[in-house]
Amino acid sequence: MDLSTMLYVYLLVMCTYATTESKPKPGRGRGSMWWGIAKVGEPNNISPLSSGIMYMDPAIHSTLRRKQRRLVRDNPGVLSALVKGANLAISECQHQFRNRRWNCSTRNFLRGKNLFGKIVDRGCRETGFIYAITSAAVTHSIARACSEGSIESCTCDYSHQSRSPQTSHQAGSVAGVRDWEWGGCSDNIGFGFKFSRDFVDTGERGRNLREKMNLHNNEAGRNHVQSEMRQECKCHGMSGSCTVKTCWMRLSNFRVIGDNLKDRFDGASRVMMTNSLRQNRNSLQSSSANTNTIGISGPAISPNAASPNAFSADRMLNDHTPDHILKTYSSKPPSNTINSSNSLPRSLVRNRVRQRKKNNRYNFQLKPQNPEHKAPGPKDIVYLEQSPSFCEKNLRLGIQGTHGRQCNDTSIGVDGCDLMCCGRGYRTQVIDVIERCACTFHWCCEVKCKTCRMKKTIHTCL
Repeated sequence: MDLSTMLYVYLLVMCTYATTESKPKPGRGRGSMWWGIAKVGEPNNISPLSSGIMYMDPAIHSTLRRKQRRLVRDNPGVLSALVKGANLAISECQHQFRNRRWNCSTRNFLRGKNLFGKIVDRGCRETGFIYAITSAAVTHSIARACSEGSIESCTCDYSHQSRSPQTSHQAGSVAGVRDWEWGGCSDNIGFGFKFSRDFVDTGERGRNLREKMNLHNNEAGRNHVQSEMRQECKCHGMSGSCTVKTCWMRLSNFRVIGDNLKDRFDGASRVMMTNSLRQNRNSLQSSSANTNTIGISGPAISPNAASPNAFSADRMLNDHTPDHILKTYSSKPPSNTINSSNSLPRSLVRNRVRQRKKNNRYNFQLKPQNPEHKAPGPKDIVYLEQSPSFCEKNLRLGIQGTHGRQCNDTSIGVDGCDLMCCGRGYRTQVIDVIERCACTFHWCCEVKCKTCRMKKTIHTCL
C-alpha cells in the first residue's frame, strides 16, 4: 500500500469519526446544541460587519440547525438578542444554584459538545431547569429587543392600544372621565413567544418521552415570562396632576422569572415512561387517551389556550392570506380542497398541514409517576429520572464534584458544610482580604473610597 492510499484511508477514518462525534446523542434533545451561541460574544468569535449585521465564527455557526440559521438570517438584529438571552440564562442559572452541589457549571465550548456538559444526556430535573431557563431567556430577550428597536422584523406591541379607554368605577370618580389609557411601547411578548417556539424547539418533534419532556419545559419557561408581564403607567396633566395615565405592558426583571423557575425546580414532577416510543398519529387528534400508553394521554392541555399570545396555525395563515382566497377556501368542502381549481393554492395547503403538525407536538399531557400526585401544569418543570448526587467527580457524566467548593459552616441548608461536602469534612482558612470601604459621594460626580484590609474565614470541602 503506497503512501497516498494510506493518507486517503486515514483522512476517511478521521472524517467519519468527526461526523460521529458531532451528532447529538440519542438520549439528548436534538435542539440543545444552540446553547453554544452564548460563546459568540467571546473574542475572535464575532465581529461587526455593519450596523445590525454580524459575522459568526463557523464553529459556533455549525451548532445551529438549518431552520435556526434561516431564522437568524431572516430577522436582522436577532443574533445579538439570542446571544444576550443565552448568556442571561447561564448567569441566572449559576446565580440560582450558587449554593447547590450542582452549580450550573459550563465547560469550554467545543464543536459537537454541549455547553452544559454531559448532564443534559440524562433526563433529570437539572436538565429540565436548563431547558426552561434558556427558553425563558430567549423569549425575554427577543420581546425586549423588539421594543428597543434592535430587530428589524418586529416592533413594539401596539395591540393594547386598540382597546377602549379605561374608566374607573370607584367611589368619587366622574362618570365618563378616563383614568388611564393604553399607549407607550409595550414589550412584544407575542413575537418573543412565537420566535422562541420556532428557534428553541427546533429538532424537538415530541416523538419520544425525552423530547416531550424538553418541549414541556421549554413551554414552561415561556409561560413564566408571559405571566409576569406587568403594567407600567406614566401620569399626564397640568402641574404634575395625574389627570390621565398612559399605560403599557412591560416585562418583569429576569431575576423574578429565575426565582419562579427555581421554585418549580424544587417541586418538579417526575413523569412516567411509556410502553413504546412510537406514538399513534391519531392519538394527538383524538380526545380520549390511548389505552396502550402509560405515560402520555390525549391532548388534555393546549398551550395555545393557556398562552393567549401563542400563535396557532390558523391564525398565522389567516394573517398572511388575502381575504378573497380564504373566503374561497372556506366555501369549499375540506375533502375537495386540493383537487378543486378554485381552492387554496397547494403551497398554502401544505403550509397549513405543516403548521398543524407542528402545533400538535404541544398537545399532550404527561402523567406523574405517582398516581396520587396531580398532573404537571403548563408552568411546572418535569423530569424522567433521579438526579445523581453530584458529590464525587464523575467524568462519564461530566460531574465535577464538590471537592474544593466553599460552604457555610453555620447553615443547616443545602449550602451548609455538612450537605455541600457530603459528610467528607471541610477545611477552614483565615485569609487577608483587601476591599473598598468608607465610600463617600462628592459633588459632582465622584465616589471616593478607602482601602481596608480585613480577615475573612473561608470553609472549603475536602
